[in-house]
Amino acid sequence: MSRHPEVKWAQRTDKVFITVLLPDSKNAKVNLEPEGVFNFSATAGTDNNTYELKLDLFDKVNVEESKINVGVRSIFCILEKAEKVWWKKLLRGDGKAPHYVKVDWDKWVDEDEDKVGLGDLDLGGMDFSNFGGMGGMGDMMGGMGDMMGGMGGMDEFEDSDDEGQEVTKPDDKAEGDAKPEEHGIGSSEKKEAEPST
Repeated sequence: MSRHPEVKWAQRTDKVFITVLLPDSKNAKVNLEPEGVFNFSATAGTDNNTYELKLDLFDKVNVEESKINVGVRSIFCILEKAEKVWWKKLLRGDGKAPHYVKVDWDKWVDEDEDKVGLGDLDLGGMDFSNFGGMGGMGDMMGGMGDMMGGMGGMDEFEDSDDEGQEVTKPDDKAEGDAKPEEHGIGSSEKKEAEPST
């Protein structure tokens, strides 16, 4: 039996932000269809539980312009709306949103405060890949290892266990051998060399 991961969402006039919260997910797959269908599947946890999700979004999306970032703790998607209009809600239909779909208040702005674009949204230097450039209308590569290896610059999102390790300097320069310019000292402020003994 599959489970549903927690999902947070927010929007702008031209974008929808979807964050799937699933730490240490494996074999994550995301498929986005132009009609506004968002499918997600992955395994996670010590028992490798299966998590699946299908969201019938309120309106159509532009798959080619949408972006995704797979991190260690979550999968963050920026979906470009097909039409730049404010959605009344995330999902189509008259029913109430499922309990695992919540508003992302950290990213939310009201419609009257929206200035088209990302504005002051802090994306923390995330490296995004386009859904459209991934083949299969956004079908993600299988396996976290494949995703991390295939997406340059993703190392910064991995948890670091380097806290107790010593950082070493390059061997080619000793601490006092740097040129004055490298320490921000201008040419007019160069220190005189001390006589050698």
